Amino acid sequence: MIKQYTALALGLLMATPLWASVEGGGAKLELTHNWVGYLAIGIFVFAYIFVILEEKIHLRKSKPVLLAAGLIWILIALVYNSHDMPHAVEPAIRHNFLEYGELFFFLLVAMTYINAMLERGVFDALRNWLVDKGFSYRSLFWLTGILAFFISPVADNLTTALIMCAVVLAVGTGKPGFVSISCINIVVGANAGGAFSPFGDITTLMVWQKGMVDFSEFFALFIPSAVNFLVPAVIMQFALPSGKPAKVEGVQEGLKFGGLAIVGLFLLTIVTAVCFHNFLHIPPVFGMMLGLAYLKFYGFYLRQRSKSWTVATEAPPGSTADPYNFDVFSKIAQAEWDTLFFFYGVILAVGGLGFIGYLGMASEFVYGELGATTANVLVGIMSAIVDNIPVMFAVLTMNPEMSHFQWLLVTLTAGVGGSLLSVGSAAGVALMGQARGQYTFFGHLKWTPVIALGYGASIWVHFLVNA
Repeated sequence: MIKQYTALALGLLMATPLWASVEGGGAKLELTHNWVGYLAIGIFVFAYIFVILEEKIHLRKSKPVLLAAGLIWILIALVYNSHDMPHAVEPAIRHNFLEYGELFFFLLVAMTYINAMLERGVFDALRNWLVDKGFSYRSLFWLTGILAFFISPVADNLTTALIMCAVVLAVGTGKPGFVSISCINIVVGANAGGAFSPFGDITTLMVWQKGMVDFSEFFALFIPSAVNFLVPAVIMQFALPSGKPAKVEGVQEGLKFGGLAIVGLFLLTIVTAVCFHNFLHIPPVFGMMLGLAYLKFYGFYLRQRSKSWTVATEAPPGSTADPYNFDVFSKIAQAEWDTLFFFYGVILAVGGLGFIGYLGMASEFVYGELGATTANVLVGIMSAIVDNIPVMFAVLTMNPEMSHFQWLLVTLTAGVGGSLLSVGSAAGVALMGQARGQYTFFGHLKWTPVIALGYGASIWVHFLVNA
């Protein structure tokens, strides 16, 4: 019996794959029914289990996917080398790495600007204004939700959610019910707002950079996104406590010198990236890198003023009292590196599964058998369970034959579908940590049917206004 199993294992290891055509008239190995394909799927699933359990085991999500990406491509390279095709893998992995490289530098510039605005107190000033006004709980619920909806298209949904949650925590002391329901509203608002802008979410950025939807065309999703936010918000507001919070003492420091100028430079950077893409037909990442030069030159200006201030006041260099003290490289260093490396692992791992042939199989079944509409609705639901980034990258890699209307639909569903669960989006995961014990998985789950109602309504409105 042992010999029979040994022979069977060796047979699987030495099994000769079938051949399949690839783009450009070349050929590649059909590995979807081979041990290499099965092992690659197993590695990816195993790694993603660790990603889902990040909050429980405190293992950064980038680590398992980085390892998975490396192992998957090692397997692919080994089997191709064993079939005397040593150069077949290199173009594919370079293509995936280029996809990642464009996303990496785009996000790095955006994160640098966000960190600069945080350091200059731009968001602190907004928070202080909201706290000082003495709004009621219901007013704060609506204000934080609406601001999350309108800020996330520029500042991204994760950063926006963290800022608005800070406001809620500052005024919601002793009211965990208010904090919980407001955080849910913020997550839904930030994800919905991010769906109608290329800068609002990683998925919309990928769709834009891939050329599936032009910059101005994203705004066709504004009304469906607004419906996605408003439907659950209107229902949830009836569960809010009455009255208004007590005035908060000891407000944090506000806007520093140069804060508004950096906001202006960030908007100019966005305009530059859009112009590069629309008029010069250059990838928008190059416009973002030019925008980083704007910030670097402004940082040089601030450093010169800092030197003059230091001489005039005889204060030590780098003094915390220095209103001009600013180091652009420290803002680059403060980028969310775990997130950036997570994207690398996801893109390379999913790209490897696509090279093996699994994404083609999935596309043939999901989009061929079920139809584009059903498939795109399921993409949104799947993004709440897995994560919208690998799901959207898989769809873009499949590149199914879809109308422009359907590409807008999958952009919408992947963007707002993550709101169905607290773990379905980066905004939700971050707020569970920031408002620990008050905003929880089960607290969010209680309102999932209401959020699902908004999800369905947004799809219906998309068909109504964009078909």
